[in-house]
Amino acid sequence: MIDEHARAVIDLLDADNGPPALNVHDGKVPSGVDPKASPYVLVYFDSNDPEWTKEASPWRFELTATCHSVGATAQAARMVADRVRTALLAVAPTVAGRTCFPIVRESGMPPQRDETTGSTVFDQVDIYRLTSLPG
Repeated sequence: MIDEHARAVIDLLDADNGPPALNVHDGKVPSGVDPKASPYVLVYFDSNDPEWTKEASPWRFELTATCHSVGATAQAARMVADRVRTALLAVAPTVAGRTCFPIVRESGMPPQRDETTGSTVFDQVDIYRLTSLPG
């Protein structure tokens, strides 16, 4: 269930072809990616109910997408975050066998300087929620 919902979110982000195309990474940034040359969004997914199964709770399912919009400057990170927002906010994606509600933004943080990668980048975090019911 989590993967089907995550795939729907990734598909929405991948549909932004720019220019330039939005670089989307699911859970890990491949080695050699330079955010100075190519800003990106790194997405982590989680269900708010780790015990959820179709048998135990077939009705409501919620998935959070934590989106890290990364660029060489605060402005670049904001621009990626804006593209993510445009791709996700208020969109009801398609998940087989489910009726999805429009995606909402739960919270976020402004761009923060990050030097842990060895070079300075800026990372803006936004958390989105996708809710679905059987249907």
